[in-house]
Amino acid sequence: MKKILTAVIVLSALFGCVTEDELPDTPQGNFEALWKIIDERYCYFDYKQHEYGLDWNSVRTKYAQRVDSHLSTQQLFEVLTDMLSELRDGHVNLRTAFDYGRYWAWKENYPANFSDTLQRKYLGTDYRIAAGLTYRILDDNIGYIYYGSFTSAIGEGNLDEVFNHLLTCNGLIVDIRDNGGGELTNAEKLAARFCNQRTLVGYLCHKTGTGHSDFSDMEPQYIEPSGRMRWQKNTVVLTNRGVFSAANEFVKYMKCFPNVKIVGDKTGGGGGLPFSSTLPCGWTVRLSACPMYDAQRRDTEFGIEPDYHVSLTDDDFTKGRDTIIEFARKLLAE
Repeated sequence: MKKILTAVIVLSALFGCVTEDELPDTPQGNFEALWKIIDERYCYFDYKQHEYGLDWNSVRTKYAQRVDSHLSTQQLFEVLTDMLSELRDGHVNLRTAFDYGRYWAWKENYPANFSDTLQRKYLGTDYRIAAGLTYRILDDNIGYIYYGSFTSAIGEGNLDEVFNHLLTCNGLIVDIRDNGGGELTNAEKLAARFCNQRTLVGYLCHKTGTGHSDFSDMEPQYIEPSGRMRWQKNTVVLTNRGVFSAANEFVKYMKCFPNVKIVGDKTGGGGGLPFSSTLPCGWTVRLSACPMYDAQRRDTEFGIEPDYHVSLTDDDFTKGRDTIIEFARKLLAE
């Protein structure tokens, strides 16, 4: 998708390797550098001010009181990580040699709605593996594909083999629960197998300046149909809160296709393209710098709602049944 690649190039040129050299490598200097990097380059200030009242200037005042020249390295890391957590963004991380500062409440504060113990009952031991895809035909002639991470590359040949094997199935389940993202190209490649015509799937903007509202106009994102084997039957995509970043984008794409339904929990979000900068001490901060929207121009940063909300139940778990998979099978049978 050319628009995404253009945004990546522009933002990489602006922010790709930034060191706040004018600030000293002291607790105060690193604090000010981090606050400034986020202030000038983070992309969701207006949205999060509207959603929960985020005020980045007030955040600076709050956390500056915890910083002095006597802070240890670990104490400084704790203060900076706490400050970044005010953004409530899973794409905002602080990487050091000794720890990884993160905000994971977007998934940790919610039911998992996925069990690898249950999944093993459905997959059995004779399932197939094609690159990052695990797949088989269930006993009701429904195809099942699990894609656990978009960091695992898939080739067009892999997809041809998978869809050829599932060709006689009555429907298809694509399970991406707990897929935390990865490469957008993998998400686009898989989505193209469900697309029969050039389809508008969303929009993106890129940062044009250091102000909180300095963005380009919305630019459309399209999925082009694959020139290879495409799936024409009904499809259900399974989601939970662990679906994030590129996997969140995949759900956004799939919601645009007429034969696809989304079942499970709301996704975890992660609607911004992340980029990195460096603090005076050498720590790396990753931040959301390029906001992306769905086809109705709605923000996807805090997740995408399924067409059908379904959760795993304790009763089904004790019976060895995955409530979400069973709902999908029933939906496809109808």
